[in-house]
Amino acid sequence: MVGSSITRATEGVLYTHAGPEIGVASTKAFTCQVAALFLLALYLGRAREQGESGAVKDYLRELIEIPGLMKRVLNEAQEIERLARKYVHYQHFLYLGRGISYPIALEGALKLKEISYIHAEGYPAGEMKHGPIALIDEDMPVVVIAPKDHTYEKVLGNIEEVKARDGKIIALVFDHDPLVAAKVDDVISIPTTHPLLSPFLTAIPLQLLAYYIADYRGTDVDQPRNLAKSVTVE
Repeated sequence: MVGSSITRATEGVLYTHAGPEIGVASTKAFTCQVAALFLLALYLGRAREQGESGAVKDYLRELIEIPGLMKRVLNEAQEIERLARKYVHYQHFLYLGRGISYPIALEGALKLKEISYIHAEGYPAGEMKHGPIALIDEDMPVVVIAPKDHTYEKVLGNIEEVKARDGKIIALVFDHDPLVAAKVDDVISIPTTHPLLSPFLTAIPLQLLAYYIADYRGTDVDQPRNLAKSVTVE
């Protein structure tokens, strides 16, 4: 925020201009930070002559389209609410993602545990066999983030591993992906975009899912227990 103590303690500041943050678990703060860091990466790439000017323009052109695509995702909130009703009674969730989708798996799990108080764990899908696979059964839904990028085929393999162990799968995919739809229990579709920009569209359904599950459980989604707006201790 403009005028906060950290702006006075550092040599450089990159404002997100997200406006006042009301809820602790804030979608706009997350997505604005992603946008700011993406722009910073483009700038540094140009400054180091690592990025073609045409490629940077293409990224910017697609980034400008993102708000409209995010609105389309928000228009499907009723479908995500339906899924929340279906899965509200489960006590454990596993979130899986590869590459750029792994941090989004962490974010999805974080939001669910923060506001619904359900145990949720985000994990890199490539390491699923080194631990979480032992936990998978019919009582632990698995949320798989599977946009069509260079990791897509391997994510399909992860989905088949989960189904072989009777796991229930919610898959987050680009529009028109019958291959994944045929293998999972439920699908959340998002508009197709450049894979590097997919976090803008994959984060929103996961945060909405956490929101609706928390709401059905009767928790305070704006001020979750034990969480603070500002950190005053190390």
